Amino acid sequence: MESKDNLVESVVGVIFSKNRQECPEPIKAEVQGYIPKWLQGTLLRNGPGIHSVGEMSYSHWFDGLSLLHSFTFKNGEVYYRSKFLRSDTYTSNMEANRIVVSEFGTMAYPDPCKNIFSKAFTYLSHVVPEFTDNCLINIIKFGDDYYASSETNFIRKIDPQSLETLEKVDYMKYVTVNLATSHPHYDSAGNTFNMGTSIGDKGKTKYMVFKVPPTVPTTVADNKDSKKKSPLKNAEVLCSIPAHRLLSPSYYHSFGMTENYIIFVEQPLKLEIVKLATAYFRGVNWASCITFHNDEKTWFHVIDKRTKKPVGEKFYTDAMVAYHHINAYEEDGHVVFDIITYKDNSLYEMFYMANIKKGLSQETTLTSIPSCKRYVIPVQYDKKAEVGANLVRLPETTATAVRDKEGEIYCQPEVLCEGIELPRINYDYNGKKYRYVYASHVEWRPIPTKIVKVDVVTKEMLVWTDEMCWPAEPLFVPYPDGKEEDDGIILSSIVSSDPQKSPFLLILDAKTFKEVGRASVNANIHLDLHGIFIPEKN
Repeated sequence: MESKDNLVESVVGVIFSKNRQECPEPIKAEVQGYIPKWLQGTLLRNGPGIHSVGEMSYSHWFDGLSLLHSFTFKNGEVYYRSKFLRSDTYTSNMEANRIVVSEFGTMAYPDPCKNIFSKAFTYLSHVVPEFTDNCLINIIKFGDDYYASSETNFIRKIDPQSLETLEKVDYMKYVTVNLATSHPHYDSAGNTFNMGTSIGDKGKTKYMVFKVPPTVPTTVADNKDSKKKSPLKNAEVLCSIPAHRLLSPSYYHSFGMTENYIIFVEQPLKLEIVKLATAYFRGVNWASCITFHNDEKTWFHVIDKRTKKPVGEKFYTDAMVAYHHINAYEEDGHVVFDIITYKDNSLYEMFYMANIKKGLSQETTLTSIPSCKRYVIPVQYDKKAEVGANLVRLPETTATAVRDKEGEIYCQPEVLCEGIELPRINYDYNGKKYRYVYASHVEWRPIPTKIVKVDVVTKEMLVWTDEMCWPAEPLFVPYPDGKEEDDGIILSSIVSSDPQKSPFLLILDAKTFKEVGRASVNANIHLDLHGIFIPEKN
């Protein structure tokens, strides 16, 4: 039996600190079980793959250089490939053989051979310093194009088949946002919705909701021209919301969307702009400029997509930290949204490289475990209701919304379950009433060891786990002729700290959670963050 110390060293080395090697040419996976013949397309994923350059190492796991990888399904076979995102950040670091571009948790300083005063002038000339284009978090679809993304104003267009890195795109040329989420939403018409923060635009700090329509050329000339234009050229700002504090906007990672509404959670996890602008000179990283104010309210903004304005009432709850929305829907004059919440910001702190080993060695790493909560916002209610009356009329939930003496509405949630993260759903049900969440299960370790299916109605949970296996975010792919919400399969890339076990792609039946098959790959697979499934076009 492997000792706990050896297990820790193995996991830290294999999963967190070891640089990966890319696999630029496709290799065929070895299949156990079977691959459904109807499954035709590409699972495209993104995450950190390089954790040190030369003699320097990144301080935080989320700072590692992006490594794209894909699993392509064709006629019951699976092919794997991976390539590093050739960002400007990657190129600069590799040329210098050291980390010369700052990431959120790792502040880099100028090459000693270069003029430090020139670097200093660059930082002083901007309220917000220029960010990295190391787009390692997710894949975003705009029109027919795919982009690697993080949370800065830069995204990188990629070829989803060859994984080649294409042009660098700056949101600021199309929408005035310095930061943007990596978790957009898509509607049935092909529009992409996203949110970003505009810092100091005309003296104001605002949250911007924007829509990018699909690119649909109408003529041969249009088709040729469209290849030269970014779909973002047609971006439209739907709504802007002023930050409660001009110089301390909320940090946020995602948002919710229903058919008619956008749900934005303005949490008291604040990005201190003055600290951000001076971080370089103070010798601290940008992450240290985010502070959690546990004595402040969390505000819920509900934006009507039809009027392009927030609804009039002010909705709030207690202080919390949230990264991932699960789903949202409308029912009988209410907006219902489910979200993963924490009591503090310990999740981000846990992934500093110095904390990971400690976290694997003991069972007290997270001071706040993730909690899956349901909030219900009454967008239509009796304006004559008494102060203190519960305005939620839905019988199936214990969530409440109570108007206080100031006329604001205090929302308290229903807890659906504990300990899940990286939630995904059948996206055909996005914005609709739904029943199932597929997620990673977090216990005391800083990475999950289980994949779960949660029934939000009955609260029942199905589990997949395998010894010394570390699963990535599960992704749902529906059957072509599926009738029920869970008619489909779950895909998850699995790495193992067992040297005798190859990394593999796991395929589960989404209804029963039984293993359908696994595709083992003789390659240097990394633990990724988020991604997308691209069906093969008929």
